[in-house]
Amino acid sequence: MAGKTLAAWSASGEKPEILYWVGCAASYDDRAQKVARAFVKLLDAAGVKWGILGTEETCTGDPAKRAGNDFLFQMLALQNIQTLKSYEVQEIVATCPHCFNTLKNEYPQLGGSFRVWHHSQYILHLLQTERLKLPQNGAMDGITVFHDPCYLGRGNGEYDAPRFILRRAGVQLREPERHRDFALCCGAGGAQMFKEPEPGHKDINIERTEELLRLSPARIAVGCPFCMTMLTDGVKHAGKQAEVRVLDLVEILAERLGL
Repeated sequence: MAGKTLAAWSASGEKPEILYWVGCAASYDDRAQKVARAFVKLLDAAGVKWGILGTEETCTGDPAKRAGNDFLFQMLALQNIQTLKSYEVQEIVATCPHCFNTLKNEYPQLGGSFRVWHHSQYILHLLQTERLKLPQNGAMDGITVFHDPCYLGRGNGEYDAPRFILRRAGVQLREPERHRDFALCCGAGGAQMFKEPEPGHKDINIERTEELLRLSPARIAVGCPFCMTMLTDGVKHAGKQAEVRVLDLVEILAERLGL
């Protein structure tokens, strides 16, 4: 494995190519941890030297900021920026669009300017530079439908990287009625995942899942741990968990490579 903590890299007198920002979801949620493992398997397969902060990583502050607690956000952000600068971090990759958006667009205002990638963008980079190679022939069975994460798509204008990766992996990609600029949110953004739904209204994740399921997919591809949680719940609500898998992009790639 080419990954270790930044403290360990520093002790060895070396530097990793990228810092993988693990995020709160992959630190504490069992399902998101599977995505993190798939991602680092791809990094290792590409020969990327990567590092993590380990116990030195704290929340980016995104949920606090979305909930209106800007003071807490700034405290967390400034602490993280200080840590990142102490290790002279230049490039960061995040598997969560919320972390990606915060690190990329909001940390510079507090003195933390880094090159920040969403993992779909970085995997695309590895494919284009041929450091990561996928089988040229063969296709994956069944239809795959991709759900655009709000903070990756409308928030940062990235629609093509996930779709390129999926097509390169050999999936039969179908688009739901609302996609790209007009994609429907999973319902978890803006700290909404931590709030109770309003009585008498259909939950957004249920409506979105119903829309995706109308395409009869074998798998729903996501690029966000929030979307993973909300759409997995939606599939369970529809009683389709035995038929439809909700997978992150990197899990599909890792499966294609047999990792």
